[in-house]
Amino acid sequence: MRPTLIRMLGIVIAAGAPPVLAQPSAHAPRSGQAAQKVMDPVTGKVLNEAIELLNEKDFEGAAQKLTGLRTDRLSPYERSKVEQVRFNIAFGAGSVAEAREHLAAAVAAGGLNAEEIAQARYQDAQLLLMEGHWGEGAAALEDWLKTADKPNSAAYYLLAVAYYQNGDFDRALAPARQAVELTDQPKEPWMQLLLALRLQREEYADAARLLQQLIVQAPGKRSYFMQLSSVYGQMHDYESALAIMQVAYDAGLLNDDPNIRRLADLLLLNHLPYRGAQVLEAAIDADTVTPDAQLYEKLASCWIAAGELDRAVLPLRRAGELSSSGEPYLRLGEVELQREDWPAAESALRGAVARGGLRDTGNAPFLLGVALFNQGRLTEARASFVEAEHSSQHREAARAYLRVIESRLEHTQL
Repeated sequence: MRPTLIRMLGIVIAAGAPPVLAQPSAHAPRSGQAAQKVMDPVTGKVLNEAIELLNEKDFEGAAQKLTGLRTDRLSPYERSKVEQVRFNIAFGAGSVAEAREHLAAAVAAGGLNAEEIAQARYQDAQLLLMEGHWGEGAAALEDWLKTADKPNSAAYYLLAVAYYQNGDFDRALAPARQAVELTDQPKEPWMQLLLALRLQREEYADAARLLQQLIVQAPGKRSYFMQLSSVYGQMHDYESALAIMQVAYDAGLLNDDPNIRRLADLLLLNHLPYRGAQVLEAAIDADTVTPDAQLYEKLASCWIAAGELDRAVLPLRRAGELSSSGEPYLRLGEVELQREDWPAAESALRGAVARGGLRDTGNAPFLLGVALFNQGRLTEARASFVEAEHSSQHREAARAYLRVIESRLEHTQL
């Protein structure tokens, strides 16, 4: 999903009200001063009054003040200045289309110098972006950049936004990169745009470097830590993925359920199951996570991987109580078998069968047969192994037990 215009542009245009015009001189211009830059005193007074109203955000009053001017009698310089004020009035009132018309009229009047014309072209491009005309806005910015004297990072950022919003992600990359590289302290939205492009192109190493910069720039933003960890995961650098999550956890930034679970997964993946179990138990005690069946199974997995079978029993029982499937009870049965608590294993496995929804329908009968066999209940065990024989996965092991049972039962009968 592409970011919204407002979030992407930040501040779209910096064209506030122009400064109050100085009262023009009634004297002839000094040597070297262009005559066309002199303003009639009456016109200057009207413009100053309109600008004062504009600064007070009285847009209607400012527009009304200008209605008395006979633009056909004004010089090119005066007409340009009047249109500039009308541009600011329209923009301040929220009429972007009208503002563009006055901006074009200010240039067409012929009273602006080269620098002012360049500024007007830049403003027009910004207005196009405000209206969502991404293609036209990009073209206008490209034309302006061809003649601009040392364009700043903001201009390249706006061009990148225009291409990005228009779906032309390949052309957005170069200006987005220039926006960031042309300044020692790039703004956060500029880096976010470049990051979005890097991620879309699956350029994870470049994305990681950007996220490292963003974390330094905004160390309290959890999202950057999570993104960086995910990027490391995409690069199969799970050690770094864990390290950045651990930093966030130690800084108190991980206080939500999904990220606590992800941290536990990374700890388990990096062969630190004991630490993963501690993180989950602390989160349960602090009510940071929702204690559902999946969470208790994850906690049990950590304890099992850590070799702490006794501590896996309780979370598996709770998972079994909360789950609609018999899988947690099946795992509990497996743990109880490893603990050689045969009655407890039998109880858990019967619960698994009763609950149903098992992925491997032959596993529970086979393990139940093992639990019964070790309690010396051979006849019951035989029935379970016969049922397990129907599963190709457990058939050979079940038949091996059945041969032993038949042999023992024959000796008993003798």
